[in-house]
Amino acid sequence: MKRAEQASETRTALIEAAKRLFATRGYLNTKVTDITAEAGRAAGSFYNHFAGKEELLKALLDELAAVSDRFADTAEHKSDFTDPDAIRYHVAVYWRVHREHAPTMLALRQAALVSEDFARTYERFRRAQLEDLAGHLAYVRNLPASVETTLTLMGAMMEAPALLPELPEEEAVEVTTRFIYRALNGTDYPQQG
Repeated sequence: MKRAEQASETRTALIEAAKRLFATRGYLNTKVTDITAEAGRAAGSFYNHFAGKEELLKALLDELAAVSDRFADTAEHKSDFTDPDAIRYHVAVYWRVHREHAPTMLALRQAALVSEDFARTYERFRRAQLEDLAGHLAYVRNLPASVETTLTLMGAMMEAPALLPELPEEEAVEVTTRFIYRALNGTDYPQQG
């Protein structure tokens, strides 16, 4: 195996080990040595790829952004937020990405609590994700607030159903879609059928 392939495998093993540990222990309770042991790699190998846990977490953040970008490049993606299907698609993607990357999302929030630098990095990421939706609001005639405020409230609204873990995902997506549609468009959600 070539050195570049071996380095790539080691980096991937470290990232996957970190995800597993963040899922079971959380970011704050996971040490670099835990990650290398879980990955079956030498302790020093970590620093050949990352300056520290925060840099590894930034790599996970980049991975998360790439996943989100792939959903934006699909035929199902619509950008007109006067269309409930467009809103539903975005809410469903948000939930899918956050469910599939739950350990990363938890780690991001935990790191932001203890590191001002990482808190700024995470806020820039969140803001970029919301700003990607700004063009979707151009179709809406009378926004309930400024674009920035509307995007911030939409982001909070999409996270809110997570506070109700007993709510099935399909229902959470539908309820959130209805709330956002009504908030943006000032009318009841159109009946399907």
